[in-house]
Amino acid sequence: MIARLFALLCLCVLLPLADGHAQARQPLTVPGKQSLYQRVITRPGAELARQPGAAGQPVPGFSVFYVYARQGNAIEVGEAADGRIAGFIPADKAIDWRHTMIAAFTNPAGREPAMFLRDETVARDAWNAPDRAARGAAFRRQAMSGQPGEVVALEPEAWVDISRQFYLLPILSATRLDPTPGEPATMLSVISAPAQPTPPPPAADALRNFKGAVVFVVDTSISMQPYIDRTKQVIERVVARIGDTVVRDNFRFGLVTFRDFVTGREPGDYVVRVVSPPSLSDPPDAILSRMAPVAEARSSNDDFDEDPLAGIKAAAELDWTPFAGRYIVLITDAGGREPPDPKSATGLSMEDANTFVRETAKAALYAIHLRTPEGRTNHAKAERQYRQLTQFPGTAPLYFPVPEGRVNDFGEIVDQLTDAILQQVANAVGRPIAGLRPGGHGQAQQRLAEQTQIVGNAMRLAYLGRANETAAPDVRHSVVMDEDWTDPSPARRPLEVRVLLTRNQLSDLAATVGAIVESGNAGRLAPETMFQRLRGAMAAVTRDPRRIREFQRLSGAFGEFLEDLPYQSQIMEITEDQWLNMGAGERRTILNALSSKLRLYEEFARQPSLWVSLDRERNPGEQMYPVPLSALP
Repeated sequence: MIARLFALLCLCVLLPLADGHAQARQPLTVPGKQSLYQRVITRPGAELARQPGAAGQPVPGFSVFYVYARQGNAIEVGEAADGRIAGFIPADKAIDWRHTMIAAFTNPAGREPAMFLRDETVARDAWNAPDRAARGAAFRRQAMSGQPGEVVALEPEAWVDISRQFYLLPILSATRLDPTPGEPATMLSVISAPAQPTPPPPAADALRNFKGAVVFVVDTSISMQPYIDRTKQVIERVVARIGDTVVRDNFRFGLVTFRDFVTGREPGDYVVRVVSPPSLSDPPDAILSRMAPVAEARSSNDDFDEDPLAGIKAAAELDWTPFAGRYIVLITDAGGREPPDPKSATGLSMEDANTFVRETAKAALYAIHLRTPEGRTNHAKAERQYRQLTQFPGTAPLYFPVPEGRVNDFGEIVDQLTDAILQQVANAVGRPIAGLRPGGHGQAQQRLAEQTQIVGNAMRLAYLGRANETAAPDVRHSVVMDEDWTDPSPARRPLEVRVLLTRNQLSDLAATVGAIVESGNAGRLAPETMFQRLRGAMAAVTRDPRRIREFQRLSGAFGEFLEDLPYQSQIMEITEDQWLNMGAGERRTILNALSSKLRLYEEFARQPSLWVSLDRERNPGEQMYPVPLSALP
């Protein structure tokens, strides 16, 4: 049932053309649009010919082309929007792809696999039925039995991580289902390519080289010395424990420390410092001498909040390539700086920092929050922040508070968490380690053990997906729900919708968001001028002046590639009257959120590993990245 699709999109070989044939032409635009180009995806058996109706060269199924002309039953196409023509393909061998929306699998740990059904009506009726869960279970049993039925493919057991193994699961349409009573869902009409199945190697063999790393991100501001010392003891104990085992070659620690902006900072002080990156080229005990001098600050911060996101970002930007189990553990007693705080080194919100860590480092992010008596008025805010920061698919936020900041309780949590993570690595490689304490008797200890097991399973599934070159299932044309049939909660969602944006489009998006922020700030005292300022700013920076008009909603400032997407954005739908009538605090909240998005786009642009090329590297501006809908304005 599960077939190997491909890890990278196959592109056709260009037919040789006469000199001068490739001229400055533009692809056809989508009807009703001015800057959104028509694209098609080839069906299996398509051929690329010099002339309409002539014999041609076979084109790999699932190739993507821009449409330059339609002539009867033939489509004139090119691989890119640069005016160079590849040839003609039969219209009946092409599928129109209006938007570059794609579906991407979430990590399958802790949820049921996605099911691809052949019939849209059957899928809709089953989801809207009162016994939806039972019908979904019947579909799954039929699929697992290998008997013909409504399910044409199941999601692979191992995770196909789109940002590490690019694949294309194009969405042709999205239909919102709102049963009464019942849970809503979006039914996605998708296509995928046929492929030959390749049996994966046994999981035990594939996991033998599984390696894990834990990077502690530790607050070293004043009053943190007891927790710094206790963290050092934990690292020393684990390093000693694995020193004479096989796992010593599969596990490393790292340490990043952070403080905060302080007026009149002393020489040698810092906001963030990478004390010891995790490295397999160093022995496990190399971290011990490096962390020995780490101590708390000698002067207080300007206020209680600090800058943990500076430390988180530094940890995420370390070289995680050798490691499949990736864990970042934040230890702090204070809330974090977010926009519009001018002292924030990253400019990211907690939510966008979580997206950055998941998209770049692919790490699980834990927060151990020391709820000390001194910070009592700060605790509620910090808890809200760190619950946002530590969201992880398939489980509750990885947030663990320490009441009253008791050092012994903190030590127990760090001990148990570290042992639980090390146990996951030992289980993966099949090398048990004596003396670990991954479990506990209290409710909080059990929750930590259960959540770390879910995270560990997710890490192993992601590793198996890469090691076995698992790809998307063999699907021709089917429908799939973006919710779990038995438990439609966000933590169990099997698919997320993404939009393939080019570097040029991301640049346009960043320019638009920047213009909104600048116009909003400039018009703070006169909010009625905001839209007028924005229209003027967009006329100066847009790549497509034709779309700048007297728009009545903020969505009018954005490119057409964001129109008609299956998501609701309160920011995009704000009208000029609504902006004027809302309070100053609400306007400030919106501008802060957009400022964080702008920094996130800048970070995406800086990460070369995120980008793929569908035009054989001809135009760097046409490299693409599947941006999650949650990262859009």
